[in-house]
Amino acid sequence: MDWEQLDVNPKVVAAVKKANIKSATDILTFSGPDLQRMTKLSSPDVHHLQNVVSAVLRKGSGTTGAVYICTEDAFPSKRLQQLINLQHKLRSDVPFDVIKKIRFGDNIFIEHAADIDMLNECITKKVPILLLRGSVRLIVIDSIAALFRCEFAASDSVLRAKHLQTFGAKLHNLSSRFLTPVLCINQVTDTVREVDCIQSNFGQVDKTVSPALGISWSNQLLVRVMVARTQATAPQACAGSVLRTMEVISAPHIPRSVCYYTVHLEGVKGIDENVQS
Repeated sequence: MDWEQLDVNPKVVAAVKKANIKSATDILTFSGPDLQRMTKLSSPDVHHLQNVVSAVLRKGSGTTGAVYICTEDAFPSKRLQQLINLQHKLRSDVPFDVIKKIRFGDNIFIEHAADIDMLNECITKKVPILLLRGSVRLIVIDSIAALFRCEFAASDSVLRAKHLQTFGAKLHNLSSRFLTPVLCINQVTDTVREVDCIQSNFGQVDKTVSPALGISWSNQLLVRVMVARTQATAPQACAGSVLRTMEVISAPHIPRSVCYYTVHLEGVKGIDENVQS
């Protein structure tokens, strides 16, 4: 990438060159504070420079990927490879030779976070670089509850709520700045008493579970979706598969609704037909 491609003040370019940064692409290998220290530029100038370089790279990028952050078990790499190998069956509408040319694994970035500090470093330092480069367009965190339930005791609910709010604000900032969806997986817990179910199931009528992190985390979400297995019979075309539901619990732009799907070796398939209980 040439400096002439960047719509920035020449003084900014001169400061970057003086800092011995030879290529515009190299800008995205540094964090904002590091660039400020190296170039002596102001924070707004550095922020604008990074955004301009990122926009040029995204415009010229043919494919984008996702970053998957694991907080519990090891990433299921075998399952991922299985999905990649069977993509031609899932996407039968795409020519086989086209599917085979796509290197799906090259566009998936895996990060393991064993504690909240590692997760915070990943969100604040590593993920922004991938977003600036245009390498990813989806952030998946699996799962949120794992770390926050382990590192905080029941008596630390106020401190945990503050950490959740701070963490949620950082994710909102990334999503808004880069127009990138963030998918946070959260476990559910059983609701012990029926009288509590109506009060604490966060809109999930007739459900006997509630989000594991409670209202502190629920308030950070824009869209809440619940997935679950059912006792219903799958259509004949999906015989042998467990029928599952995906339910929109709350969202500002779409009504509450439910759809059915099944999980196969080649991936997830939606169900259009009527199902029987």
